[in-house]
Amino acid sequence: MRIGIIGAGALGGTFAALLAQAGHDVEVAARGAVLAAISAHGIRLSGGYGDVVAEVAASDRLTVRPGLVLVCTKAQDAEAAIAANRELIDGVPIVVVQNGLEGVDTAARLLPRSDCFGLLSLIAADHSEPGVVRVTATAESRLGRGDGPADDESVRVAELLSSAVPVQAVDDFRGAQWTKLVVNMVNAIPAIIGGRLGDVAAEPGLLAVLTASMRECVRVGIARGVTFGDLNGLDDASLRAFAELPVSEGAAVPSALVARMGWESNRGSTQQSLRRGQPTEIDYLNGAVVREAAIVDLAAPVNAALTALVHEVEAAGHPLPASRVLDVL
Repeated sequence: MRIGIIGAGALGGTFAALLAQAGHDVEVAARGAVLAAISAHGIRLSGGYGDVVAEVAASDRLTVRPGLVLVCTKAQDAEAAIAANRELIDGVPIVVVQNGLEGVDTAARLLPRSDCFGLLSLIAADHSEPGVVRVTATAESRLGRGDGPADDESVRVAELLSSAVPVQAVDDFRGAQWTKLVVNMVNAIPAIIGGRLGDVAAEPGLLAVLTASMRECVRVGIARGVTFGDLNGLDDASLRAFAELPVSEGAAVPSALVARMGWESNRGSTQQSLRRGQPTEIDYLNGAVVREAAIVDLAAPVNAALTALVHEVEAAGHPLPASRVLDVL
């Protein structure tokens, strides 16, 4: 199948390389140094899925109408990227590979003739050099839409993508999105201090802040009527129990998550954006918790503070000392 991929960072590059390796006709829409690197050398993938050099067509926007599109930009870039390709792709099935809660709704609003799906990727990948991606942890991705059972079209698209990388169609995609949002709370603190997740898990004060941000996210989800999906070893029952624990006891949950996923050396996607000098998607992660809390007249002070601290790092151009996180929180 001809597959268009909009955005060729860590996940876009991974999917593009693996889909091309599986025999699909892949075209990538990318920008700047990433576009130049892919045009010159292809996508160079290494790590968990093996070594792949994928020669794919690349331009600043898609040039041939595909049979399927993956939108793999950062959340804050999705609207502009979809709009730039709208004339060509409206009516084509769209898979939004993105963090946060808003990506599928954004795609559906801009592409009213398209079937729009979300994909939650649990793959950990490092994209520190344009056109070069190293997969540090492999995992099955989850695809779906809405809060009902997985429909036939979701199953079909998941099976197609599984020709390259494992993808499962899931019921209640909204619940799975919220569990992924809880997991994505791990991104902010490493980005603020310029460290690894293992550093956060090893420092009691930082671990307490991480625990509080995750617990706050779960409590907001409960208030929004969410049934959390089964993801990364977390499920609705365990997260509801976690929401009631004091921080001192609840710290076992993020500690176990980091260890179970082998994320001790992971710096997270937010820090990767900072290291490349790019804006982060923190407003769609911790910032999303703040917005969702406001809908049900709740406050989310921990996540509001972490969002502000990441923006402080963006403005300063360098990490902050761990003491700054502890002073604020």
